[in-house]
Amino acid sequence: MPTYQFEALNDAGKPQKGTITAANNEEALARIKSQGFFPTSIREQKAKKGGGGGGGGGGGKGASGNKKKSGGITINIGGVSKKHLTLFTRQLSTLQDAGLPILRSLSILEQQQKPGLLKNTLEKVHEDVSSGASLSDAFAKNPKAFDILYTKMIAAGEVGGVLDLILARLAEFLEKAARLKARIISAMIYPSAVISVAAIIVLGIMILIVPKFIEIFDDFDTDMPALTIWLINMSKWLGGSLLGVLGAKDGTYNEDQLIPGIIWVLLSPVFIFFAIKMLRKTGPGKGFFDRLTLYVPVLGGLVRKATIAKFTRTLGTLVNAGVPILDAVTITSETTANGVYANALMSVHDSIRQGDSFAEPLRKAKVCDPLVVNMIDVGEETGDLDKMLLKIADNYDEEVDVAVAGLVSLLEPIMVVVLGGIVGAIVIALFLPLVKLMQSVM
Repeated sequence: MPTYQFEALNDAGKPQKGTITAANNEEALARIKSQGFFPTSIREQKAKKGGGGGGGGGGGKGASGNKKKSGGITINIGGVSKKHLTLFTRQLSTLQDAGLPILRSLSILEQQQKPGLLKNTLEKVHEDVSSGASLSDAFAKNPKAFDILYTKMIAAGEVGGVLDLILARLAEFLEKAARLKARIISAMIYPSAVISVAAIIVLGIMILIVPKFIEIFDDFDTDMPALTIWLINMSKWLGGSLLGVLGAKDGTYNEDQLIPGIIWVLLSPVFIFFAIKMLRKTGPGKGFFDRLTLYVPVLGGLVRKATIAKFTRTLGTLVNAGVPILDAVTITSETTANGVYANALMSVHDSIRQGDSFAEPLRKAKVCDPLVVNMIDVGEETGDLDKMLLKIADNYDEEVDVAVAGLVSLLEPIMVVVLGGIVGAIVIALFLPLVKLMQSVM
């Protein structure tokens, strides 16, 4: 009768190894399960390979072999994407709900991942949990993949013995946040594409078409209106040395200018982006831009709604998961992108620590609508603060959708008017000298 070497997990999730004699693979599995083990790897021993070598090969096939293979050659840049983290959380929630041990769940999900940061992180988490660490502690050692919000909720689930439920709520939270972000991005694609195409068309007219009219005006030696002179100067600045390459006869356009103005036009958004990013890394700079974004016409209202939706959902999810209120407020403050709301939440933290209410500091900060403050106040009075916060988040998610749709509807006519005005001004500037020339001939 053949002998099978196996690796399994016991009821506590600890790995076990051993051998068992059975007529076939199915009988071996049944005998292992009857001993209270959950098999993760099983293979028949071959006499010529030896028991120890066979066991090592079987284990490599399960988890440890993958660790060695993927860990050494992968270069990790940045963090784990929210999409991959959300999918992992949902899958882990499903496996825990099915009753699988946590080590087995981690092993399954680790094997499913493509080489990258998440796979390497799960290998480390698997090793830490195998060594006796809690899941939340193992996650906390990998902040590039699991932020403080994630680890605190996992810790609350472990303490309360409801890890499967917490994972389900965490997955739902990540999915709703991802849907909100995706809706905003998808709504901005159309106006961004239209603005980009319009800019390319206008630049093409200025660089390719206007120089042809300049040659006509030079041939007739006529006085030109101020608008036409400004257009010609702008065309020369944009084209610069490019005009000689694109057909300028005398090459005078690039005598005083080596770098075309269009290069500055294309590079200026990049410079502005990095300048703002560097300023935001400083305390005063971040505070200035965070406050500025809240008062930008049209966009400011959208930023307010999106920020309120995010922080109320985050706080509501943490409180619902059993995280202490002071810790929940601190975590929410740290994960809120806008510094104005982060400061308001820290005021809430200080108020609660002193025994005062949650709603009053928000009311004084004037960063939330009165309706939001009143709903939080009611939630405090009734003891259903978490449910009220999640209700606010759902309402503001809908308001964000409406605001995004309204913004897109507003941008369309604005883009048409602006583009029409620019093209119209170019046409008028080019034809004014021609009209004046025709009048002088007549």
